[in-house]
Parts: sequence; structure tokens; C-alpha cells
Amino acid sequence: MTRSTLIKWVCLLGMVAGISLMHYGTATHHAHAHDVLRRLYYIPIILAGLWFALRGGFGVAVLVSCLYAPHVVFQWGRLPTVHPEQYLEILLYNVIGILTGFLAGREHSQRLRAEDTAEHLSASYQKLREQADMILDIEDQLRRADRLTALGELSAGMAHEIRNPLGSIRGTAEILRDAFAPDDKYAEFTRILISEADRLNQVLEDFLRFARSEKGNNDRFFPGEVLQDVLQLTMRQAYNGAVEVTGPPSDLPAVVGDAGQFKQVFLNLVLNALHAMPQGGCLQIAAQCEQTYLVLSFRDTGDGIAEADLDRIFNPFYTTKEEGTGLGLAITHRIVQNSGGKITVRSTPGEGSEFILRLIIADDPSVQGEQSHA
Repeated sequence: MTRSTLIKWVCLLGMVAGISLMHYGTATHHAHAHDVLRRLYYIPIILAGLWFALRGGFGVAVLVSCLYAPHVVFQWGRLPTVHPEQYLEILLYNVIGILTGFLAGREHSQRLRAEDTAEHLSASYQKLREQADMILDIEDQLRRADRLTALGELSAGMAHEIRNPLGSIRGTAEILRDAFAPDDKYAEFTRILISEADRLNQVLEDFLRFARSEKGNNDRFFPGEVLQDVLQLTMRQAYNGAVEVTGPPSDLPAVVGDAGQFKQVFLNLVLNALHAMPQGGCLQIAAQCEQTYLVLSFRDTGDGIAEADLDRIFNPFYTTKEEGTGLGLAITHRIVQNSGGKITVRSTPGEGSEFILRLIIADDPSVQGEQSHA
């Protein structure tokens, strides 16, 4: 019995006892006082029915009847005209107790059913919301796939149409550079021409790499080892930029994917983080296992990404950098997706960004079963 239930029963029994004492302590010639007192019994009876349903209402009604009956028999028995009215009052006590308890119990049952229905509706709403989010995500992937298909068709014709003239331009620029003395004013123009030709060639390489359809395979690699290589490559750049880099342990479990491709993924994420912190900061790379996934997070303390840009950050050719091609994160997204993983980003402008990769653990039995059936 809970504390609140005990308090309610004490109050009910106290009221019944108090009213009974006043009944027995009041002389019979105070008829009006007895009329008021016997009607006061309805208060604990009704409260018992409301608080404890049928058992409470009927139980207190029986208790009141047992306490009130001797008073009727011994004190009002000598008044034949009043005696039947007292017995009718006892009958009404039980009727009111049963009726109040029954109605209160029915209301309680309906309330429980309503609460249960509300819980089912809430669960159904949550499930529908998750399904709606999944549909929106699938639609976004389909739109991205349509764009990639168009890029793939376009890239086949662009490769020869751009590369060959670009090579001729660069070769001609090198010949012109050799024709001028290093201190000649036109030599600077040839160096600019060669530099821009190289930059255009790099844009073309990124574009072709992104548009190339590279499906996932059954390869596995150790991300800790690849991350250590990437951090070794970017150590000097991080030191020059006053960026403190903390990485995960090297003994991470093997995951599904190609080591060479994911080296490019990790390199893109690390370089983006370093570029986002021109005044220095901290890049924290953390890892943890969640069911069949290895979760890698790259968190920086840079400028952050505007909320309006988060939905477009993985779109091809979308960039906020002046000299960026907008293909780095698009290629990263493609590689992670082809391996069966997921990549998400969350950011707060002025506080930093966090890129989260969920990669399938290669040693998981369910994953191995899927690969064996592939």
C-alpha cells in the first residue's frame, strides 16, 4: 500500500468514526442534527467510491451501515414513525456506494484505455515520422544518383575533349617559359599559365574520379593504420597552422572498404578541418563501436558551417571556398556510401563542425554472411 493510499483510508475511516461518534453523542430529541449527521455519511461513501472504485464505495457503505444500524435500533426504535426512514437511509448508503464505485471504476477503465490508445498513436506517429524521414533520405539519394548519372555520361566525352588541348596548352607554356629570361616580365605570365593549367587539370581529375562509378567490394582494411598514415602526411601542415590533432588508437577493428579510397576520405576530412581553423585550434578524431558499425568522428573547433549549407555540403560542385572545386566532400560521400557506410555532419557556426562516419565492421558475423551471399 502506498503512502497516498494509506492517507486516503485514514481520512475515510476518520470521517466515518467522527460522524458515528457525533451520532451516538447527540440526544434523539435533536432530530434536525441527526438529519444532518446521517447525511454526512454520504461524503466518505462517495469519496471511497471515487478513490477506490466499487470495492471502496461498497466497503465503506457496509461499514457505515454496520455503525449506523445499532443507532437506529436502540435509539430510534422507540419512534415507530421514524424507524422505517432510518432503514431506508441505510439502503441508500449501499446504493450510493455501489453506484459511485461502479461509475468511478468505469471512468478509470476508460481513462486507461484512452491512455493506452494515446501511447499506440504516439508510437504509430513516431514510426510514420521515421518512415517519412527514410523516404526523404531515399529521395535525396535518388536525386543525387540522377546527378551522378548525368555527370558520368558527360565525363566520358569531356576527358579527351579537355585533356588533350590542356596538355598542348601546358606544353606550349613551358616552351614559352624557356624562351624568356627568368627576370623577363613575360616569364611571370608563362608561370601563371602553367599553374592555372595544372589547377584545371586537377579539377578535371577530381571530376572524373567523382563521376566514375566505383561500387563497393568485399575488401577490408584497418582504419587505424590508414588514419595514422594520413596524420603523418598532414603533421607538418597542422603544426604550421597551430592545430592540435588528437587521434584514435591504431588498433581499431577492420571495416569494409578499400584502404586507398578511404585514405582519400580521411585526407579530405582532415584537410577540410585544418582549412577551417586558419587561426589554430583542435582537431579531435574519436572512434567507438555501435552494434555492427565503427563510428569515426572528426570534430574541429573552426568556423563551422551555416545551417543553410548543411543540406548541400555533399552536393557536387558546391563549395564555400574561393579556390575549391566542390568535389572533395562529394567524392568522400560517394566512397563511404559505396562501402555500405554512412556519413553525416553537424555544425554550429563559430564553434566548429563534426563529420561522423559509420563504417561496417568487417569481422561482424552478420556482415560476413551478407558478403558470402553477395
